[in-house]
Amino acid sequence: MSVPAWFARGVFRAQEAALHRPTFDVLAELERTQWLSRDAMAAYQACRLNALLHGALAHSPWHAARIRAAGIEDAVVAGTMALADLARLPTMDKRDARDNVEQLVWRGAPGGVFPYTTGGSSGEPLIFHFGRERQAADAAGRLRARRWWGVDPGEREVYLWGAPVELNRTDRLKTLRDRLVNQLLLNAFAMSPARMDEYLDAIRRWNPKAIYGYASSLALLAAHAEARSVKPRLPALRVVSTTGEPLFPHQRELIERVFGVPVSVEYGARDAGLMALGSPDGVLLQMSETHVIEVLDEAGNPAEEGEAVITSLVSAAQPFIRYRTGDVVRRSGRADPGGRGLGVLDAVVGRQTDFVVAADGRIMHALALIYVLRAIPGVAQFKLIQHAVDRLEVQVVPDTRWDEAAGAAVVQGLRARLGDGLKVELRLLDAIAPEASGKHRYVVSHVPLQGALAQAAA
Repeated sequence: MSVPAWFARGVFRAQEAALHRPTFDVLAELERTQWLSRDAMAAYQACRLNALLHGALAHSPWHAARIRAAGIEDAVVAGTMALADLARLPTMDKRDARDNVEQLVWRGAPGGVFPYTTGGSSGEPLIFHFGRERQAADAAGRLRARRWWGVDPGEREVYLWGAPVELNRTDRLKTLRDRLVNQLLLNAFAMSPARMDEYLDAIRRWNPKAIYGYASSLALLAAHAEARSVKPRLPALRVVSTTGEPLFPHQRELIERVFGVPVSVEYGARDAGLMALGSPDGVLLQMSETHVIEVLDEAGNPAEEGEAVITSLVSAAQPFIRYRTGDVVRRSGRADPGGRGLGVLDAVVGRQTDFVVAADGRIMHALALIYVLRAIPGVAQFKLIQHAVDRLEVQVVPDTRWDEAAGAAVVQGLRARLGDGLKVELRLLDAIAPEASGKHRYVVSHVPLQGALAQAAA
């Protein structure tokens, strides 16, 4: 069931208004500001930075202490901070955000604050808070990017995304809401060959204008289609957007070959927000109105390739100021070929996630298991190693909240994903060593995929 685009757009507008999210007002502002000159964009960022720091000084004691220690309090109060002055503040990391949350969050932020849990591929769960401003900015940024590709709000989209093991009443209501705004959700956590056949048929019948999902899951579906000699006929389709992890060249080529349209990459994180999106001109454009992105080497100096350190200009509820993402990105000195004043990234280099395979043949994005661990209090850091379809090693660095109930919740949650016969080896450690390469991988599967599926996921 699909509805006319004008109706879906109206439902979406009504939803955002009911939730007091100014998404469409922000969208109008983003569509105006993207055409600022680069100098004007820098001035716009500086204005928003001063507002963020002023709020942090007033409402976030942890940040306020750092602002005073850096000797920039007077400039913040006067609203005269320049972008270059941001480097006078020290960076913050996930541990800082986790350990000082009550000294960071502004519970009186307009529109309220909402807790969220993230672990992503970092292996270090984090509970943080965001406000309506951040929610609206992420949604509006994605809507703006869709319009670059000729996809308007309310037009049919497919989401290849994570979904719960069992749908409760709230999830069923969300499914109805998704259909009323012309979004079709396909579960990336249950991709058996038979299920992928169903997905390809559902996508054909839905005939979307955009497909959105995890990069590796979309590549997996494309490889399955090719192995089945299925060429989806999707006359309305304009773009496939990938998110959640880097898109490798062979995966891009495969997805474009199977679906017959260009691929657009999205770069974001739950804690840091939506940071960059691919344009039809083949560049990765920063959300310059909402984020300042620094690229720093290991010594903390500006570099062409290094860690992305972000300041979210829409994070007043819990400010993320010079926040170390752990992601490796490569900066570009190019301007947008389309004439926008948005910054350009060359590539997002880090953040690879494995698949895991259940005993019944389902192929799951690793986030299916990460979601379990990150929701359990007491897990400071983790690593999952799948040795066989029915055997999983779970390494946990516990914090002070860890107890027997937390351990039982880990086992129960993982068996809900991979089956009741799963053998879980739970190991409590003081630290988790990196791979021999020096990199950290937080979900590692030694269960191989077969044929073209293995190549797509590699």
